Amino acid sequence: MKRTLYEKQIIDRSTTRYCLGLIPRLKKHIYLSYVRYVARRRGAQIGDSSVITMSLARKANKNLIIGNHSSIQAHLLDLRAPIKIGNHVIIGSDVEILTCSHNIDSPDWEFKAYGIEIEDYAWIATRVFIMPSCRIVGRGSVCGGGSVVVKNVDEMTIVSGNPATFLKERQQVHSDLIVESLLGGDFKQYVKIRKNKS
Repeated sequence: MKRTLYEKQIIDRSTTRYCLGLIPRLKKHIYLSYVRYVARRRGAQIGDSSVITMSLARKANKNLIIGNHSSIQAHLLDLRAPIKIGNHVIIGSDVEILTCSHNIDSPDWEFKAYGIEIEDYAWIATRVFIMPSCRIVGRGSVCGGGSVVVKNVDEMTIVSGNPATFLKERQQVHSDLIVESLLGGDFKQYVKIRKNKS
């Protein structure tokens, strides 16, 4: 059976090093479990082992839906309309997602709610700004750091710039990455891999 780099690093650790890695992960696990609890109490749906910030959890509502094993480092998500985030998604710090706008051709300037879906294995890098005109970020797509995303992003494409435009196709998703480990939320995986090392 072929092992991932993450698995090899855990299996190859001495017992002492493994235990030293276990302690901070357990502390983080307890904290992140509480963060998920706060978000769920407010109506959000948060999947197994997904990691979010406390500031996002405190403002969460039923419009926030996150799949399994995702890492959401941002808190500037406009939850007046649904934001559906898939599995193994990475959203970096200072990302801002707007889901609502106004009808600029209306004398009453009516409020318009759109919502967005971010599909599995997408990576939205640091300081990306997603406008309400973007309704879907496709599976495995990448939005480069500092980009302003004004339209839908096709799956397995890389976009960047202001406004974000197509750069190239992505060749592979981050399927071997334990996404929750990016923010120290990998306690369950850490224990499971060591336990099943034989």
